[in-house]
Amino acid sequence: MQVTAELMHYLCLMHESLPVEENPWKIIHTEEKLDTPWIRVLLHDVLTPSGEKGIYGITRFKHYAIGVLPVDDEGYTWIVGQYRFPTGTYSWEIPEGGGALEVPPIESAKRELKEETGIEADNWELLLEMDLSNSATDEKAFLYLARRLRFGESQPDSNEKLTVRRIHMDELYARVRSSEITDSLTVAAVQQYRIRQLEGSLL
Repeated sequence: MQVTAELMHYLCLMHESLPVEENPWKIIHTEEKLDTPWIRVLLHDVLTPSGEKGIYGITRFKHYAIGVLPVDDEGYTWIVGQYRFPTGTYSWEIPEGGGALEVPPIESAKRELKEETGIEADNWELLLEMDLSNSATDEKAFLYLARRLRFGESQPDSNEKLTVRRIHMDELYARVRSSEITDSLTVAAVQQYRIRQLEGSLL
């Protein structure tokens, strides 16, 4: 696909780093409100950047968010349907889950893809790193593209009820673009894949 002159201009600008400023927040006191195997919730008494007293609640995650976009030679991918308790809705998503902080994210990605779909891959490419909700949490996401796929039996966790569906990337992109699919990891992975297609930068 052809890369526009405007896109090339912005890609060239990316060689320059954006400026970074010092932290203007001051923590006076911290209290732990909740500690589970997945998260810690902290309440900070703070001085805001303007010097006013305030409070700030932060959820600290004990796992990375991991997402995998597997794409075969015919341009098809696999999405997973499951009911999401926090939103109270049924969600179609790329294969995704949590990865322990002490484990390289790529290893967690390989495990999640195998568990949820039975798929293994010979080629892996990091599509994107994201901060998922940096106003309230420190959760970080790693999204991967998996290709040269091999197929076996899925091994979902005992507490998961999953439905796996093969879908063409063009259809998945259309469902993301129409906001039928709203899962953040899926939206970001699909959009990033499409951008790299337009750039011609997929490995």
